[in-house]
Amino acid sequence: MSLIPTASSTVFHLAFPVGNLEETKAFYIEGLGAISGRESPGALILNLYGTQLVAHVTREIETPQRGIYPRHFGVVFGALQDWQDLCDRAQAKRLTFYQEARVRFGGEPLEHRTFFLADPFGNLLEFKHYARPEAVFGMVGVGKIGDA
Repeated sequence: MSLIPTASSTVFHLAFPVGNLEETKAFYIEGLGAISGRESPGALILNLYGTQLVAHVTREIETPQRGIYPRHFGVVFGALQDWQDLCDRAQAKRLTFYQEARVRFGGEPLEHRTFFLADPFGNLLEFKHYARPEAVFGMVGVGKIGDA
């Protein structure tokens, strides 16, 4: 994947708070395999599966959530093997699993595999793969989103 978007491409951007850049690099680059971009003393740009993440250093780290809602971000993988490869990598790198890998909505139209990681600053990341690709944005008539 190119690090430089073309005129016809669209890239999602997400900025989030971190406490320092060294721990950010350890988690996102060494742990998850993100690609490092520009860096300043107060911020770092990362390419995580084509998403532009911007880690902004702040002293005002938010209080960790008591669950996965309302705030988390992550990646939806098109291929199950890519999801499994990252899950295996996260385990090998001893990243902090907020929720272990599991199947959600097993046997239902929205069935997907998911796991959640917590970065060193309390940001929660979800990584998932849907059994049916149309479940990512479609299946409007199915009224389930997340856990009850």
